[in-house]
Amino acid sequence: MTTLPETFLQFGAGRFLRAFVDRFVHQANESGQNVGRIVVVQREHDQRADLLNQRPDGYQILVRGYQDFELVQRRESVKSISRVLLADRQWTDVLAFAKAPTLRFIVTNATESGYVLDARDRLLSVPPESLPGKLTQVLWTRFKAGGSPVTMLPCELIECNAQKLSELMAMQSRAWELPEDFRTWMREECVWLNSLVDCIVTMPEPALSKDDPLLICAEPYYLWALEKPADKEVKLFNHPAIRLAEEISPFFLRKVRILNGTHTAMVGKFHGQFETVQNLLADKAAARWIRDLMYEEIVPTLAHRLDLVASFADETYERFRNPFTNHKLSDIAKGHAVKVALRLKPTCEEYEAFFGKPPKRIVEAMKPL
Repeated sequence: MTTLPETFLQFGAGRFLRAFVDRFVHQANESGQNVGRIVVVQREHDQRADLLNQRPDGYQILVRGYQDFELVQRRESVKSISRVLLADRQWTDVLAFAKAPTLRFIVTNATESGYVLDARDRLLSVPPESLPGKLTQVLWTRFKAGGSPVTMLPCELIECNAQKLSELMAMQSRAWELPEDFRTWMREECVWLNSLVDCIVTMPEPALSKDDPLLICAEPYYLWALEKPADKEVKLFNHPAIRLAEEISPFFLRKVRILNGTHTAMVGKFHGQFETVQNLLADKAAARWIRDLMYEEIVPTLAHRLDLVASFADETYERFRNPFTNHKLSDIAKGHAVKVALRLKPTCEEYEAFFGKPPKRIVEAMKPL
């Protein structure tokens, strides 16, 4: 079989992207779509980078949970990553690939706090510190080389993520005094797809990861909602997870306010009391508090403007109860303050505006750790 070309540049080798975008690309390749392979950029060296570079057979994902009302367990192979480059050691190789004629897509998945500029970044930094700085340097390198426009696929849980990322990169390019025609090329020729990603991905139990450190666990549910630009054709690939929509704000609000907001509230209320989401929901009093938070405080702020809010909350609660999901509160707690501001504060403000009083449980959950 002919080796597929490298068509993706992906910033991040974390378990979410490997169980989400990288899996979908592999499955599309297996279906005969020949989407291509992925070059991953990782911030610095670790064992994961070595293992991914040393394993041409890829890695496995253990998919476990309820699907079509049945409990399923299956392993899926992923072989879409061609190589991992280290930003702190191989940035010149990253920029070399930025000029490649085969490059078509750029994928990112930073934390919410990653959407900032860094005053230390310079046009010749090797590499820039910030994600927008790195991406601006990559696209500038491609533009100077006469490369074709690319499709930007940000996967951060930030509303209008592509729009905000493009604005940050335009700001960065102005700070570096790059020409206006470069910003025009970025804005008008490249395709920027606002997105909403949804799949709970976790680490396996130690007994499973001991023999396979690249193993990842994921629930059967997945959704990749992408917002179609009004003036551009979207050329991606076909996959059951992908939903192209004229507007994805309903998907975003339901997911971030209900699923992610509840996760963040769990940390704010119960951090230090339970190790995992599943431990928490096994406690009757804690589970009651979570259900009351979801149905009495979060759902009422959304039901007047979105469809299927209560049913989405039902589905979310069942996903939380997945007996195989080893979802640690310590993982959810990363970047907690920023998550509170994005996932709980808007609900708190809307609830108080509607009902004339603050939502008791959300207020409890918003206290600093």
